[in-house]
Amino acid sequence: MNWCEYPGYLVGSEVLQNYGCRMASGLWVTFELVVITVAIGFVLALGLAIARLYGPRWARMAVSGYTTFLRGTPLLCQLFLVYYGLGQFREFWQDVGLWWFFREPFYCAAFTFTINTAAYQAEILRGAIQSVPRGQFEGALSLGLHRWATLRRVVLPQAMILALRPLGNELIVMIKSSAIVSLVTLFDLMGATRLAFARSFDLSIYLYAALIYLVLVEIIRRVWDRLEIRLSRHMALR
Repeated sequence: MNWCEYPGYLVGSEVLQNYGCRMASGLWVTFELVVITVAIGFVLALGLAIARLYGPRWARMAVSGYTTFLRGTPLLCQLFLVYYGLGQFREFWQDVGLWWFFREPFYCAAFTFTINTAAYQAEILRGAIQSVPRGQFEGALSLGLHRWATLRRVVLPQAMILALRPLGNELIVMIKSSAIVSLVTLFDLMGATRLAFARSFDLSIYLYAALIYLVLVEIIRRVWDRLEIRLSRHMALR
C-alpha cells in the first residue's frame, strides 16, 4: 500500500484511497506556489514600501497606482489577464524568448500571485514603518548614522515586529486563494480535488480537501504565534 493511500484506508474512504496520491502531489504544488510567491513578493514589497515612503514623487505615485490596482481588483481577474491575456501574444514572447514562461500555468500563476501579494505586503510594511516613532529615526540620525543605515538597523527591525501579524494573515490568505489556480489547468490541491470529483462524483472529496486546507492554515497560525511571541518578548517585559 502506498503511503499516500493510507489516510483513505484509515477513514474508510474509497475516493481518498484512489486519489490520495494525486491530492498529495497537488498539496506539494500548492506549497511550492505559496512559498515562492510570498517570499519573492516580500522582497519586492520591501522595495515598494521604501519607494512609497522615501522615493521621489514619480516613484511614490507609481507605487501608489500599482498597489491600488492590484489590491482593488480580484485576484482571479488578474490571473486570467496574465494566463489568457498575455498568452495571446505568443509570437512576441517567442521573439523575446519568454514563451516558455507564459505558456506554463504554474509560472503564470506564480507571477500573478507574486505581484498581487507584493502589493498587499508593501502596504503592510509601509504602515509598520510609519508606526515606528519618529523619534527613533531622528535619534539615530543625531548619532551620526546615515539615513539608509538608520532605516536598515533601527527602523526596519522594529517595523518587522509590528508587521509580523498582518504578514502572517497575508500568508494564510494566499494559501486559501491558491485554490483558484485550478481554473487555469494547474493541478494544485484543489485541481486534484476537482479531478477526483469529476471521475468519482463523490462530494466527500471536497470535504477532505477543506480539512487539508484547515490543517495547513492551523499549523501556520500556531507557528506564526510562537514566532511572534519569541520576537516580541522584549516588548512584553516593558
